[in-house]
Amino acid sequence: MIIAKRKPVAEIVDMVKEYDRVLVLGCSGCVSVCSAGGAREVEIMASLLRLGCQKAGKELKTIEGTLVRQCDKEYIDSLDDWDGQYDAIVSMACGVGVNFIANLRPTARVYPAVNTSFMGGSVEQGVWTEQCAGCGNCILHLTAGLCPVARCAKSLMNGPCGGSVNGHCEINQDIPCIWQEIHDRLERLSRRDDLLNIAPIRDWSTAGHGGPRTTVRDDLTI
Repeated sequence: MIIAKRKPVAEIVDMVKEYDRVLVLGCSGCVSVCSAGGAREVEIMASLLRLGCQKAGKELKTIEGTLVRQCDKEYIDSLDDWDGQYDAIVSMACGVGVNFIANLRPTARVYPAVNTSFMGGSVEQGVWTEQCAGCGNCILHLTAGLCPVARCAKSLMNGPCGGSVNGHCEINQDIPCIWQEIHDRLERLSRRDDLLNIAPIRDWSTAGHGGPRTTVRDDLTI
């Protein structure tokens, strides 16, 4: 799940200060689950934008809408329902949604309402932690299902580093050392000897450093 967090309202108000009508557009996908950009958050954001503009001496009209997803063309097409009713779009989806609207609506003025943080999961109510970096070369079969790329501050492939203290990361003592957790899990699985296998230098070419990545499934294309 993509985790996002709402931008400061003052920052968003500044983005739309030149417009009279704004479509606040939510997404029922990941940002809805992490309470950053679903229908409820759209309602709150629209209200905050109106109040923020009012304080700045400007009247703003808002339209509220929520798409099933903002990362699929078929749902972006639903924007046609609001044609001519807005001057700009404030997207409460992750950065993918903002990009998709910009790609598919070349003349639309679209602005982000959230900061996209990471891919993670909910560890308890209201708390999400990063679990995956989308590096394109998964090695979880070697590390007992725990990811050192995303969960080690140094993305070490042969850990732990010399700074790990009492099973905690030297960068942030509140974070468990993932390599300690990998060791403990492998031991519970009677696979501790796997740690004797030295991982080679990592090939980062699949991690996005060569520009935007594309995945094609020939069996699904039309």
